This record gives sequence, structure tokens and C-alpha cells, in this order.
Amino acid sequence: MTDGHDWGETLDDFEARRTEAHAMGGAKKLDARREAGRLDARGRIAALLDDGSFVEIGTLAGGAAPADALVAGVGEVDGRPVAIGAEDFTTMGGSIGPAASRKRYRIADIARRERVPLVMLLEGAGHRPPMPGDPGGGGPGDLQAQGRLSGYVPMVCGVMGASAGHGAITAPLCDWSVMTGDAAIFTAGPPVVQASLGEDVTKQDLGGPTVAVASGVVHNVAADDASLLADIRTYLSFFGSSAWERPPWFDTGDVDRRRLDDLLEVVPREGNKAYDMRQAMSRVVDGGGFFQIQPDFGPSIVCALARVGGHAVGVVANQPAVIAGSIDVDAADKAAHFVQVCDSFHLPLVFMTDNPGVLAGTASERAGILRAGARMFTAQTRARTVKIQVTMRKAYGFGSCVMAMNGYDEQTLSYAFPGATMGAMGSQGAGNAVGADDDTRAALREAELESSYRSAAGLGFDELIDPRDLRNAILDGLTLSARRRAGAAEPVARIGITP
Repeated sequence: MTDGHDWGETLDDFEARRTEAHAMGGAKKLDARREAGRLDARGRIAALLDDGSFVEIGTLAGGAAPADALVAGVGEVDGRPVAIGAEDFTTMGGSIGPAASRKRYRIADIARRERVPLVMLLEGAGHRPPMPGDPGGGGPGDLQAQGRLSGYVPMVCGVMGASAGHGAITAPLCDWSVMTGDAAIFTAGPPVVQASLGEDVTKQDLGGPTVAVASGVVHNVAADDASLLADIRTYLSFFGSSAWERPPWFDTGDVDRRRLDDLLEVVPREGNKAYDMRQAMSRVVDGGGFFQIQPDFGPSIVCALARVGGHAVGVVANQPAVIAGSIDVDAADKAAHFVQVCDSFHLPLVFMTDNPGVLAGTASERAGILRAGARMFTAQTRARTVKIQVTMRKAYGFGSCVMAMNGYDEQTLSYAFPGATMGAMGSQGAGNAVGADDDTRAALREAELESSYRSAAGLGFDELIDPRDLRNAILDGLTLSARRRAGAAEPVARIGITP
């Protein structure tokens, strides 16, 4: 750069530096990605954000490493601002240097101050070893900044390649994470594992979707980059920009009341017959569509984002097609997290209950079902968002408590289908527990079949409803709560220790 006063020379130099930063890891590496059908970091940001909305920060950060291997800034998704960072694998493997650490802190800080979502797109090797000229000592803690955002703004993570170490910790810190089928996420990659433990593993064996989804580290899997970015846009559409906003209403074209005449064909009358709860949900929600969260983790509970009457809701539903809808450890952990996310951002919760209880047995007890069940119960009983609950066919023991069946647990409205069975346990289990004779067993069964009417007689539910009126009953709850949901929104204060 010259010492002259010619703006032309100054701007030429400035543009050359920006061009070098935009070149990332060089034409050869970028071409190889394109040939493989993969987007680079800038391409990923451009595909996610509204056209022309990206405003970059820290373009020249990092000195010799273009943008210090992290493209970061702000932009818009569906016209609403977000803060975003994308690791650039073409530059030093997407590793994190001091400038990138500061940028990661900065976008989290912007998200906090401006009350906008934070989106992180990962494909990097974690912290790189100190390079000549790097500043020493501590700096702003990006993970601390992200951790402090929890419950204040939506945080979303996309894992779009191999993600290791410091960067990978971002995924479990976020409200929701999604990865592509060829991505992997781990504490340390195969070379480190080989050197420290002598294990010879591939990236996929160490942290591919079969590992990351099964462990609960990552919630969803997308087919490719484009699908992942589309899923992020869909997810964010259900939420306000922060805990100071309500979820946006959206005209789905299916916002009116209607009777679900075919629901009786989907939900068998007999409580011990399996069916796919997602088919029942599709009848209830607008347009039959919903966005399922963690479909392959704890599948005996379905957690999904949907709209009913144009209102964004979180649905927590037992899945009788999987272990009869019994709630196991993974299902309870999934539901607890989902309930807290919905509560934090003021999404009404719709509980669709149909379960024989929490899962019994030695394996379940050793896995900690009581702790996990208590965690789910604590999440739902602390929730201060609108809660609408319906018991469809059955709910026994603690399985009813965790699914918000008690109408005196801050529900807006609580319903049950006629003929729903409930109690401490099913009549067969009760008969076995007390060594009942045939007459007593018959009496227990008769009492079980009448339990919905006995509960209604004592106002155990606000109302018994015809199953075909389920959508309308949920809309009644949303209408009843409309003024509360239209009021000023604030972050949810959480007091107490989660089990």
C-alpha cells in the first residue's frame, strides 16, 4: 500500500485484499467442491439467506488465512434478520484461529443485542495450533457467548461436513441441529483417536448420522446441502426472532374449523391396537403438514412443529406404532428438550396422549427411565406457554403426568375421548399385582372401561369430546388463549434444577 493520497490506489489495494479473501482456499479447491456437487461457505450462506441480504463482517480478519476460515455476518431469512457464521473448509480445513474466535463471539453478541436468531454452519477441524504472529492470551469466549443465548434467541446449527473439537460443541449448544448424510461430528477426528487410543475408525464410524442421531447430538438428517438449508428456513419460520416476540401467524390456506370424519378410521377404538400417530396429526394440522424433530431418536414420542388455524404450535404425541407408545429414556429426553424450546419462544404446546406408561423393565431402569421421566415432567409442568392436552385412548401412571394429562397443571384446556382408559396401571397389570380372581379381574376391566366417564364426573378433564372434533377443540384452546398470546412477550424465567 502506498503512502500517497490517491484514493484510486487506496481503493485498488482494498479491493485486491477483499478479492483475495473472497477467493477462500483458491480456485482449485472451490472447483473441486462444485464438481462434487457441494457448496462452499459463501455459497451456503447465499443459498440460505434472502437474495442480496448478506452483510459480511470480518472479511479481512485473519491475515494470511482468508477471513480466517469463517465467513460471518448478518442477513435475512424470509425478510427477518439473522446472524450467521459458516466455516470455510477450503481454508486451512475450516480450523479456528484467534480472529475466527472473535468473529464467532461477535455474531453471537450481535444476535444477543439485536435479538435475532443465530445460525452456524459447520465444516471445520476445530482450533488450529498457534501460528506465527497470532496473538497470545485469552480472548472473548465464543462458546460462552453462545451458551448465554439459550432461551433468548433461536439457535440453529447445520453440520455440512466433518466437524471436530471446539466447533462441534456448537451443535449440542443449539436448540436444533441438522446434518447431511455424508457429514460427521465428533470431539476429535480419526487421527487424534488413532494416536491417543489406538482405534482405527473412519469419520462416519466416529460421528456420522448413525452415531450423532442415536446419541441425540444431532436432531435431524438432510439429504444434501440444499435440503439442509431449506430445513433451516422451515424451522425458523415457526419461531419469532427472539423470546421478546411471539411466533408469526401464517395464512396456510387451511385455517378454518372442520370436522375430522376420517379420524375414526385412523385411530382404532381398541386401546391395544397400533396405529401411526403421524396419520392422526396430519388430519389435525393445517394442510396435513408438520416438521418433525428428531424422528429417529426416541421414536415412541413424536415431536413436531406445525400450524393449526395459522398458529405455530409444538406437538408432543405418543406413537403407538413404536413399543405401543411407551415412553423410554430417549423419548422422554427428546420431549423435555422440545418442550423447553417451545416454551422459551412462546409456541403453544399440543399434547396428544396415547400411552401405556413409561417403559418398564430392567433395561429401561438401568438406562434411567425415572430420571428421564422426571426431566420430561419437570419441563412440561414448568412450561408457561399455552398447553392444550387431549387423552385419545389411554394414559397410565407416570405416562399420564409427563404428557400433561392433569387438567390442574396450567393447561389452557384439557380433553379426552370417550372410552379413554386411565389409572395407575391397566386392569390386567392391576389384577396381576393383587393376585385377583376372575370376578375381580372382570370388575377391574369394567372400571377401566368406565374411567373416562368417572374422570369427567370429577372434572378430571375439562370436557370429553367426539374424536372428530379434535381439530376444533384445539382451535377453541387457541382462540381462548388469543389475548394472552397477543400480549407482550418476555423470556421465560426458569427457577429450579432440571433432573
